[in-house]
Amino acid sequence: MNKTFLHDFHLKNNAKMVNFSGWEMPLNYGSQLDEHLKVRENVGMFDVSHMTVFEVFGKDAEEFLKKILSNDIAKIKTNGEAIYSLLLNEAGKILDDLIVYNLNEKYFIVSNCATKERDEEWLKENAMAFEVKVEHKEDFGIIAIQGPDVSDFFEKNIGASIVNLKNFECASHKGLIFARTGYTGEDGFEIIGNKEALLELWNEFNDAGVDPIGLGARDTLRIEAGLCLYGTDMNDKTHPYECNLGWTVDMNDKERHFIGKKSLMKIDPKKSKKLVGVVLEDKGILRAGYEISDGKSNGEILSGTFSPVLKKSIGFARVTSEFGSTGTVIIRNNALNVEIVSPRFIKKR
Repeated sequence: MNKTFLHDFHLKNNAKMVNFSGWEMPLNYGSQLDEHLKVRENVGMFDVSHMTVFEVFGKDAEEFLKKILSNDIAKIKTNGEAIYSLLLNEAGKILDDLIVYNLNEKYFIVSNCATKERDEEWLKENAMAFEVKVEHKEDFGIIAIQGPDVSDFFEKNIGASIVNLKNFECASHKGLIFARTGYTGEDGFEIIGNKEALLELWNEFNDAGVDPIGLGARDTLRIEAGLCLYGTDMNDKTHPYECNLGWTVDMNDKERHFIGKKSLMKIDPKKSKKLVGVVLEDKGILRAGYEISDGKSNGEILSGTFSPVLKKSIGFARVTSEFGSTGTVIIRNNALNVEIVSPRFIKKR
């Protein structure tokens, strides 16, 4: 099983380790609830080095990315910007979701660990038509620090130049890539680069009072924030419009013929299935696979959890376009009441 460069730290700090897509990762370090609230109310840090980092460079790098991404890479022509996008196949179905960083005339792609082999094969296969190189950065790791107090912490420990970065901006600092991105719905940074430098930074953060946060809280945080997880809320059988990700599909440039565009142009987003937020009004916990109904049409729970902030069970569901604002979910043969809401349950504060 794969291990990150922080594996020894996790064991020394009594982390409960689990298999996550072939990686031995910390689920929690004691109380998942406490870890969740630390990020919502203060600051916490995550080991996300199971994620995959690719470097894209060469004369045709921009043209290559225009071809393979649903979002338009031209939006981040300026050095020090990032963009969220999808990787699609010719049928317009989602192969992966990722963030692309434009820094120092190179592009860095951060994608999911479970799709690493398929992504690498897809990228390199499509790169053959361009003067461009795609390299898997095996010596890179990623850590994230998230929470409403992150700016104050960085002001004291990193410096104003990084604190002043805006959302989806990035910069080189101490040989690392600092990006104002994250997966929690809170303010924060993801830091990408050499594993030895990251280990030193991680220990500095920990010595300064920042606690590590496991995958359990990472999942409840991202659900509260309305952020999809590849393999759970979307996959290569779904297209962007039925995952609440139509905003990542940029059709504005008529001359940009990205992979999957022709197929997506045949879909009416208004008639497509959609991803919605679900709040359970009765006692219970929403889980993946549960059936929901409004009396006329059905849907299915994709992700579900208990929200420490809302004190209710919440989740995502894929439903038909005409699904109503209320319904029921079947849990242990009981029909319980649910409300259909925006999948973004909380907003960044």
